[in-house]
Amino acid sequence: MTLKTSDFNPFDYIETQEEVQAFLQECLADDDPNTFIEALGLLVKKHGVTDIALASGLNRESLYKTISGKTKPRFDTIFKIMQALNFRFTTHSA
Repeated sequence: MTLKTSDFNPFDYIETQEEVQAFLQECLADDDPNTFIEALGLLVKKHGVTDIALASGLNRESLYKTISGKTKPRFDTIFKIMQALNFRFTTHSA
């Protein structure tokens, strides 16, 4: 008997924009920057890679490479993705 599994995407269970934002903030606070990139990649997949590629001005291949966790994406690329997802970076002191 073979057990079939599917990839887990936490964004399938997060219902509000506030919850998405809180999750991304927690990932950004992690000591490993790839935690945020991986979370961003899951959110991109939830919204549709093709749609986010069009909205961000990136081609799909570049977008896949950026969210793969195997590269160190440039800040301007992350910024474009965040804009396409209607998120803005903000700062605050701890």
